[in-house]
Amino acid sequence: MVELLEAEGLRLVEVAPPVVPAEARTAMDRVWDEAVLANPALFDGPVAVCAGLSRQAPDDLLISWSRVTYRYFVLRRVPGATAVRSLFVSVVQPTEDGRLLVGRMSSATAAPGRWQFPGGSVEPPTGDEPLDEYALRRHAAVELAEETGLDVPAGDLTRCLVTHCEDGQVGVHYLAPPVPAALLEERFMALVAAETARGRAPELDRIALVGSPAELPDLTGPHVTYLEPVVRWANRPVGS
Repeated sequence: MVELLEAEGLRLVEVAPPVVPAEARTAMDRVWDEAVLANPALFDGPVAVCAGLSRQAPDDLLISWSRVTYRYFVLRRVPGATAVRSLFVSVVQPTEDGRLLVGRMSSATAAPGRWQFPGGSVEPPTGDEPLDEYALRRHAAVELAEETGLDVPAGDLTRCLVTHCEDGQVGVHYLAPPVPAALLEERFMALVAAETARGRAPELDRIALVGSPAELPDLTGPHVTYLEPVVRWANRPVGS
């Protein structure tokens, strides 16, 4: 189950990181080391996780977040441990003919073969910079450029939805201006060629343009849980 939330305002507040008991931490470190052996591209850098989501007023949402590192995500694979909840951004990028860009995660990522919108986990700010809506929009624009090769100014992105999955994951989704489908394909092919020339695997190994939820089953492999609900939302009749 995925809850789709629309809000006028969005506020983010940092709270203390989750407490992980010693036994669970030992197991977490062991599972992380095994994951890195299987995929050396994994990086234990800083990441923001969701500590809570609530409505502060009829038109405002509050997201509480904490600073951890990527290894905390493997707590999902530690029996009896309390898993951390993802906080991520994504970009809903339409084409001029109304289709939506989706991408498949490459084998170098933590979720190979998974279909999703361009985006990724939110990283905490450095120094005295706040984690606010501007920072989220900027991060979403960076993810879009890094994964598809398409440069869209952060100021051109408009928050359209916040998704709340039943496992507690929270996603902040931004709508980008429509662009020609040929431009998306051209930029993505150029990005893949450039990454390959550098000896690096791209984050997405394939893109597709989806016109409706009915086309999603044609995308072989796992899908993020929010994909179908957001595609359905984007295809809703105007004014509904």
